[in-house]
Amino acid sequence: MKWNINHKYPQELLIHLFVWVFLFGLPPMLIGHTNERLDEEEIFRMMGNPIAMTLVFYINYIWLVPRLVFNKKNKIYVLLNVILCAGMLFFTHFWFRLGNVYFHIPLPPPPNDSLWMWTFLSFRIRDFILFGLIAAVAATIRMSKKWHEAELGRQKAELKRIEAELKNLHNQINPHFLLNTLNNIYALIAFDADKAQQAVQDLSRLLRHLLYDNNQDFIPLDRELEFLKNYVALMKIRLLPNVDLQFHIDIPSENAIRVAPLIFISLFENAFKHGISPVKPSFIHIKIYSSGPDSLSCSIENSYFPKQRNDISGSGIGLEQVQKRLDLIYPGKYEWTKGCDENATVYKSILTIHTTTK
Repeated sequence: MKWNINHKYPQELLIHLFVWVFLFGLPPMLIGHTNERLDEEEIFRMMGNPIAMTLVFYINYIWLVPRLVFNKKNKIYVLLNVILCAGMLFFTHFWFRLGNVYFHIPLPPPPNDSLWMWTFLSFRIRDFILFGLIAAVAATIRMSKKWHEAELGRQKAELKRIEAELKNLHNQINPHFLLNTLNNIYALIAFDADKAQQAVQDLSRLLRHLLYDNNQDFIPLDRELEFLKNYVALMKIRLLPNVDLQFHIDIPSENAIRVAPLIFISLFENAFKHGISPVKPSFIHIKIYSSGPDSLSCSIENSYFPKQRNDISGSGIGLEQVQKRLDLIYPGKYEWTKGCDENATVYKSILTIHTTTK
């Protein structure tokens, strides 16, 4: 496995540099703090342990952990680290002797004092444990980095899945919306050709919105409201006098709110589909208003005349699409209450979303 310093991780590089500069600079600073004379021989000898710790860390970080721990060869990993730490003990001893040779310092005869031997062994054991801790730190950092990379990969995969699902929902919304609208125009042709022609013109304006705005993640609220106004105007053409249609917008004229395109259209379609009776008095009351600086609400109340199963004006997937899109685009950032009254004669839907201005 090759180890390269990736330009995407400057913070990691700075952390490594800071730690090792501190590690190598600490012994001279401590000795300097005690006002002892610090000569070249002492500096050379003090560098042995930091160099050994650096070797233990990066041999684990670059090679042993990726090759062995990531492949679940833990026993081999522990054995090689025991050998590595023991080797570093010989390295530091060799480094000390090398300083004596380089600076022409005569080697003292080995003492026979048992106390000195126990002191020497205690220092060796301390260094061995220290090297083991360095190896454990290297393994922890390397494994946490791998977990972080795996988590980023999982998040990217999840984002791609969500984008694909949203695209699929967009592709479903257009045919669903067009199917309902064309059915309305078809019904209109039978009794008023002039109104049907006007409806086709209104539909062309709606299609422009579908073509140019529906492919964006978020659009200005004003454009979405204009689309909804055109839709209501198109639906209003075929309404009978027994239908009370009210559509109010209470939004500041200058606002920076952005919303997902077509997020409300299925609610409108549902109201016109189930809220109108050809023989009974009917009503559809729609209000879109700002309930806060970053909140947008759509309240729809209509008379309720459920369609029969053989009705061909839609497939019944509109509200299901709304729920899926809300969960994907505004997770945890919306409230939606809907349902009929006790007599099942009035249906009410209130959707509040926390919007964005970006």
